[in-house]
Amino acid sequence: MRSTLRKRTLRTAAVALATGALTLSLASCGGDDGGERDTGGGGGGGKKASVSLPKLDGQTLEVAAVWTGPEQKNFTKVLDEFEKRTGATVNFVPTGNNTSTFLGTKIEGGKPPDVAFLPQVGVLHQFADKGWLKPLGPEAQAQLDKNFSKGWKDLGAWKGKQYGAYVKAANKSLVWYNTQAFEDAGITDTPKTWDDFVKTARTLSDAGTPPVSVGGGDGWVLTDWFENVYLSQAGPEKYDQLAQHEIKWTDPSVKQALETLAELWGNDQLVAGGAKKALQTDFPKSVVQTFSGDTPAGMVYEGDFAAANINADTKAKVGTDAKVFPFPAVGTDSPVVSGGDVAVALKDGKGAQALLTFLASTDAAEIWAAQGGVISPNKEMDQGSYKDEVTRGIAKALLAAGDDFRFDMSDQAPAAFGGTQGVGEWKDLQDFLRNPKDVAGAQRKLEADAAKAYGKG
Repeated sequence: MRSTLRKRTLRTAAVALATGALTLSLASCGGDDGGERDTGGGGGGGKKASVSLPKLDGQTLEVAAVWTGPEQKNFTKVLDEFEKRTGATVNFVPTGNNTSTFLGTKIEGGKPPDVAFLPQVGVLHQFADKGWLKPLGPEAQAQLDKNFSKGWKDLGAWKGKQYGAYVKAANKSLVWYNTQAFEDAGITDTPKTWDDFVKTARTLSDAGTPPVSVGGGDGWVLTDWFENVYLSQAGPEKYDQLAQHEIKWTDPSVKQALETLAELWGNDQLVAGGAKKALQTDFPKSVVQTFSGDTPAGMVYEGDFAAANINADTKAKVGTDAKVFPFPAVGTDSPVVSGGDVAVALKDGKGAQALLTFLASTDAAEIWAAQGGVISPNKEMDQGSYKDEVTRGIAKALLAAGDDFRFDMSDQAPAAFGGTQGVGEWKDLQDFLRNPKDVAGAQRKLEADAAKAYGKG
């Protein structure tokens, strides 16, 4: 399967996310008649509900997504409200990192969940081509049309049919930093360029602070590192070409990006615990060890969703102890890479469509946002629902970017290359973190795996 997703230019997003809106945010741092059931509650604050839902008493639904820990707990609040309004029971099932494999096995076994969240656009296309997805019904489509811009709607569509709603988004171009560590090291300005970023890491190291926490145990974290460096350095056009495998991973632009990453990954003095420990560190731990423990790290790269782990697993306060700056510019501009999870129906039925309708509503978005560690592309929701000013600023900037953003490259790829633990790009970049000197070898392996997954080899 070959993804044909085309995204738009970065211009508006770069301005909104990497400078103005983000900088400003950091500076401030139905009844019982058997018909429709339309109870109050809105976003959980006593507002009137914005969407009508059917009675589903006695029905049990299953929802599958990759989230665990704080992210799962936060999403459960949304499901609790849906249960309250409809009378249904909703069970959450974690998929593990191999979402497409988990769901494919369930579908082929005749026991798919009613609704699933897909973290990769490529998987949505693959599942739709196999006939595994059910198109959105009229009620869900109405919420989507009302609350989302064309760019986000297009991401959930394939071959003229609307299959999903991107109700959870991510800005994956952020670096979180420990304000106390910066203060102790005498760092007063956050880095704007890659060179400044490496110098800041050296300053932290000289001050006795582990500079950069890397969650290399999760291969997707490493793909996000690569994508930000590559987008800023090679530019949007090359990014789109590589995302579609229209240029090879042996291209000189890939070499340059890997060599840039090696400046950091190849220096154990700059990576918390060195590369060996980084490869044993999953994403949640990479965040936690930046804001807790006897010797917390100074910085950790990842998206806005890191706030969920900061809030749940550390005593640090977002906006005070934990702040963010845009991923440093490797080329002319800072990159803006967006990600997200698309809700799709794998079963026919009133229940699955009702849940999709609710998820696409402002009510669900506001409940979810109030938990922290999540942003929504829902443009009609109350932005005051966000838990803190930092997250609110990131969310506003995402909306200000409109349809001008670049979507996560690995999420556009076939799952065998860009979305499966232990194989493809995830493993190849873990191998590169283990041996950053072998740039040519990493390129050859990436190209071989990409060619096979895209059906060219």
